[in-house]
Amino acid sequence: MQLPIRYPNMPQLLLKARDSLLQHFRPILNHFGVTEQQWRIMRALNESPTLEPRELCEICQISSPSMSGILARMEEIGLIGRSKFEGDQRRRKVHLSEAGASLLLQMGKLIDLQYEHLEAAYGKQVFEDMRRTLEAFIALETLPVAPAILR
Repeated sequence: MQLPIRYPNMPQLLLKARDSLLQHFRPILNHFGVTEQQWRIMRALNESPTLEPRELCEICQISSPSMSGILARMEEIGLIGRSKFEGDQRRRKVHLSEAGASLLLQMGKLIDLQYEHLEAAYGKQVFEDMRRTLEAFIALETLPVAPAILR
């Protein structure tokens, strides 16, 4: 029995689109032994060289308990370094290590090449339109939207 829901399942479509895009990059990540979560962290640290774990959680959309384990593993294998803030020994800063930066550079060349292949196959405009649409949608989260009334 199909229930009368008029709108498409947008979260499901976004997940499928994400997975569809990632399938083109997973072989690169697998070749270098990097997980998707580790790659998101590396990309975030490439854009902002020093971040706190809570900032990484927000940027990378990874829960705090998961982030803790991922960062421990990344530090263990030498991809990142962590240091304490001066004046506040409880807070930590995370940065790419030399090895992490070197790996990001190697992988980044292949990631960029894969994007070029995707642009050639689908058209550069498709990617530009998708990026703009997603950024605009994310920006809408600051708009007040009335909640559905729960009874």
